[in-house]
Amino acid sequence: MRYSDSKNAVLLLEDGTLFRGKSAGIDGTATGELCFNTGMTGYQEIFTDPSYFGQIVVTTHVHIGNYGVLQEDTESNGIKISGLVCRDFSSVYSRNKAEVSLAEYFKSNNVPAICEVDTRKLVKHIRNRGAMNAVISTETEDIVALKNILNNTPSMQGLELSSAVSTPIAYEEGDPNARYRVALLDLGLKQNIVRCLTERGCFVKIFPAKSSFDEMMAFEPDGFMISNGPGDPSAVTYAIETVKTILDNNLPLFGICLGHQILAEACGIQTYKMHNGHRGINHPIKNLLTGRGEITSQNHGFAVRKEDVDAQMEVEVTHIHLNDQTIAGIKHKNRPAFSVQYHPESAPGPHDSRYLFDDFITLMA
Repeated sequence: MRYSDSKNAVLLLEDGTLFRGKSAGIDGTATGELCFNTGMTGYQEIFTDPSYFGQIVVTTHVHIGNYGVLQEDTESNGIKISGLVCRDFSSVYSRNKAEVSLAEYFKSNNVPAICEVDTRKLVKHIRNRGAMNAVISTETEDIVALKNILNNTPSMQGLELSSAVSTPIAYEEGDPNARYRVALLDLGLKQNIVRCLTERGCFVKIFPAKSSFDEMMAFEPDGFMISNGPGDPSAVTYAIETVKTILDNNLPLFGICLGHQILAEACGIQTYKMHNGHRGINHPIKNLLTGRGEITSQNHGFAVRKEDVDAQMEVEVTHIHLNDQTIAGIKHKNRPAFSVQYHPESAPGPHDSRYLFDDFITLMA
C-alpha cells in the first residue's frame, strides 16, 4: 500500500544525511542507533526482540506488514524498537490466523514508523559509514530542532540497557517436576529461549538482570542460562560479576548473544563495537568442533576480540562467522560453560542451531 497522501516524515542521521518519507500512520519522534535487518520474514519477532531496545530498525525487505500480527509469535511483551524505517508498509494483511494489522500493533505500542523511504540507498549508506544514531519524525521537518534532539542521544557504546528491558520480578515457566531446573538471567530475553528449554524437559525460573548468584542458587538449578539483550556488554558489569561466580563454582552455563559476550568478559576477553553488526536470518556459521555449517539468525552490534582469545589458554573458539571470520562461539576449557554469538532459538527460523539446547541438556546431565 502506498502512503502518498500521508503526512511527510523525515529521517536525519548523525552525519547530517537526510532522508524523506511518509508517515505510516503511527506518528511521533524517536531517536536511537540506526541499524538494518536483512530478513525477508519474521518482522514481528524482530520488532519485539528486546535486543533492539534503543535502536531504529531499517528493514531491507520491501514489503512489511503483509501477514499481520499474531500474539503467539511475539518475543516479549510488546514492540521494543524505538522506531521503524521501511519502503512499503502494509495496513492490510492476508494471513488468516493474524489477529491485528501491523499498523494497529504499532499504534497500540505508540511506536513511530515512516515508509516510502529509499531504503536501498539508506542501507548502502550506513553499510559503508557504519551504524550511527538517527532521529525519525512524523511531527516536524525542522532540521535544526531535530539536530538538537539528536545531539542529546547517547551513543550505544558504553550504554547499559539490560536493566531497562529485564523482567522486574522473577517468574517460573514449565513443569515443576521436570528433570532439569534452569536459572535464566534475563538481560533482554527472547521468549522462544524459554520455549526451547521447557520443550526439552526443563523447569525454568527467569530472574531479573541484577539478580545475585545467591538469589539464583536458592532455586537449586542444574544449570544457568544467560540471555540475549541490548546495549554494550562491557557496561553490564553486574552480570559479568555474576557469571564469574558461576564459573568459580564450576556450574553448567550457556550464553546466547549478549550472554556470549558476558561470558567472554567474565573470562577476561574484551568486546568491541562492530562497524555494522550482524542482523538477519541467513548468516553462515562454521562449527569448528564438528566441521559442519549452519545458517543462523543473528542480531548483535558487538563482538568478542579474537586477539584476546588467542592470548589466553582457558577459552576455545568453537564457531566462526564465515562472512568476516568473527568469533561466533566459545567454550571454557576447564569449566562446563559455552556460548554462541547468534540465536539458536531463532523464531521463525532457521533451526540449524537448535542442537545447542541439547548440548546444554547434556552438560547438565
